[in-house]
Amino acid sequence: MKKFLTCLLFASLMAMLTGIAQAQDKVITMSTTTSTEASGLLDYLLPEFKEDTGITVRVMSKGTGAALRDGMDGNADIVFVHDVEREKAFVEEGYGTERYYVMYNDFIIVGPEEDPAGIRDAADVTEAMRLIAEAEKPFVSRGDDSGTHSRELSLWQETGLPLNRDGEPAVGSGWYFAIGQGMGPALLMAEQMLGYVLADRGTYLQYKYGRDVEYELEVVYERGDMLENPYGVIPVNPEMHPHVKYVLSRTFAEWLVSERGQEVIGSYQLHGHQLFFPDAE
Repeated sequence: MKKFLTCLLFASLMAMLTGIAQAQDKVITMSTTTSTEASGLLDYLLPEFKEDTGITVRVMSKGTGAALRDGMDGNADIVFVHDVEREKAFVEEGYGTERYYVMYNDFIIVGPEEDPAGIRDAADVTEAMRLIAEAEKPFVSRGDDSGTHSRELSLWQETGLPLNRDGEPAVGSGWYFAIGQGMGPALLMAEQMLGYVLADRGTYLQYKYGRDVEYELEVVYERGDMLENPYGVIPVNPEMHPHVKYVLSRTFAEWLVSERGQEVIGSYQLHGHQLFFPDAE
């Protein structure tokens, strides 16, 4: 009898450990841009994915450049970012298996309601950026190698203004502030300085309507192809890093672009505003 109870206890213990191991096996690590987390999307999306699949997604939130480096170094199983050219290079260089088109939102320029640089009626976004520089009104740059920072630098390039070797405007001084931080801190600093900032619409709406504290700055420029902001998800290549959980990561990517995943993305709203728009091919 004693031997039977010991065997039963051992079997129960092994079953429990097996269950724990299986639960741990159904966890993937995703490195992603700050906007997917700061906008509240992941808090809405990931529980739905876990309910459908039993897979938990552990999130590391940072700028797109840092997220892609996580994938290159094998520190993440999957990356979810928004810089198409760097995403394509990530796949072409063998770090990722495939880029899945997932969704888009857009970039906007946020600033004081009175718009001291007069950018509201600019002909296009490059003129808007040029007007800010010429007026030497405060402009806060993330300066963090993120997708948003990359887009900002490409816009400065299009203005025709003289740039320094970092691609930042070299017109005047004391008005351009590269802070090396995420979208949230950049929005807050621009508010404190009554200045301008290039932001993704999702994070801006979260700061404007999703907090108890009122956010003072307004959207002062929007529209145009150069402000489109597509997001892609890429499983890390197991041939490059054999330890990654490729099958689970691919399951997540394929769920995102499925009818179910796209419906979840499209249904996410904040105070009546849709933040992201499904874009799966």
